[in-house]
Amino acid sequence: MNGTESRPIALPRGLVLYLAVAAVGLVWSGIGPADRFTWILEVAPVVIGAAVLVPTARRFPLSPLLYGLLSLHAVVLMVGGHWTYAEVPAGDWVRDALGLERNPYDRLGHLLQGFVPAILARELLLRTSPLRTGKWLFFLCVCAPLAFSAFYELLEWWAAAASGEAAESFLGTQGDVWDTQWDMFCALVGALLALATLGRAHDRSLARLAA
Repeated sequence: MNGTESRPIALPRGLVLYLAVAAVGLVWSGIGPADRFTWILEVAPVVIGAAVLVPTARRFPLSPLLYGLLSLHAVVLMVGGHWTYAEVPAGDWVRDALGLERNPYDRLGHLLQGFVPAILARELLLRTSPLRTGKWLFFLCVCAPLAFSAFYELLEWWAAAASGEAAESFLGTQGDVWDTQWDMFCALVGALLALATLGRAHDRSLARLAA
């Protein structure tokens, strides 16, 4: 090999973490899931994430913080896929301990559905648009997760319409007629929390990426 030949570029450590979490989680969650159809629907975003992150890692690596958040979100999705969101044991424990009427694990999932996309939107906008930190950036980073959450609710509707009772576990309404509204509200709260608590940490992570 001569010195002019290009060497393969190593994957970012954050992406390696995501891929490791995804690989282990997919194997674990795929062994005897409560409902195979629900498992496929729930873990699909994890697989799609890997399919997007790997080929773009060389020209557009993400910040370490964002890779970590995506890994955390992948865990929540795969745990929900294994048991279904309404039957996750940890959620049952919280329900019983707090005297709740339903398993709250799906609320956590939708909270992260706002939390993680808010930081993803913030990173994409800061790196690819003229926007800088300020009111417009904050506003758009709240709008993006809300739009994604609404689209996800449409996906659940389409899945239910196409497969009938097979999608009941995927919907996870647990008899709550306001479940869709609660899901989007949780995404809103998650987005606000992410931007309020992680803004400076995200800026530092972006600075490390640039260095």
